[in-house]
Amino acid sequence: MTAAATIPLRFPLFWSPMSLLPAVENETAANPVYSIIWLHGLGADGHDFASIVPDLVSPEWPALRFVFPHAPVRPVTINRGMATRAWYDIYSFEPGAPQDEAGTRESITQVEALMAREHERGVPSERILLAGFSQGGAIALAAGLRHPQKLAGIVVLSAYLPIAHTLAAERSAANTAVPIFWGHGTFDPVVVLQRGVDSRAALETLGYTVDWHTYPMPHAVHPQEIADLRRWIGERLR
Repeated sequence: MTAAATIPLRFPLFWSPMSLLPAVENETAANPVYSIIWLHGLGADGHDFASIVPDLVSPEWPALRFVFPHAPVRPVTINRGMATRAWYDIYSFEPGAPQDEAGTRESITQVEALMAREHERGVPSERILLAGFSQGGAIALAAGLRHPQKLAGIVVLSAYLPIAHTLAAERSAANTAVPIFWGHGTFDPVVVLQRGVDSRAALETLGYTVDWHTYPMPHAVHPQEIADLRRWIGERLR
């Protein structure tokens, strides 16, 4: 196992409401003791996964706060420069294509600000889960592995590891053993299965353990995936 690097504190100690991304929020009961910050995919918004809550949550779980932020609107190269909600620009889907590292880091900072607010609302990092689909899953993974305080878990759906070349130097020692759930479609034409497999291998090389699941689906979410995720999240809430 490669030793985790010690990095400077990135968690914002202060934040301004003006700096926070707008978000859809759903509390399953009063006084939430856990938070799940869930990031949507390219071209969607925070409403995209808000409807998943009734199917995902078990009645015996403690009170949760779901936060579904809206990504900023920005031009996206693969969409011929059309502006849409995106966590970063995508130049190409081809293997080895350049990545928008600046946009990725900007989104990581925005996710950190959302986690800082959960801290102020009484939910410590060890009771925060980061989740995301596609681009959102990529940011959840990138932010979670660099977060300086222990998280409850990271959920990666139909995504990949972005800016992988910097992870070994930037990853946080607090999250070397963070639980990671990864679901991917075997027929995904957008984030092809091999890209997910390669990302998992890169994480395992660094010593991470990935709870890996594949489903017979395209770039989507499968009912069995939701059932598996329900069981996995339930284990994190004990």
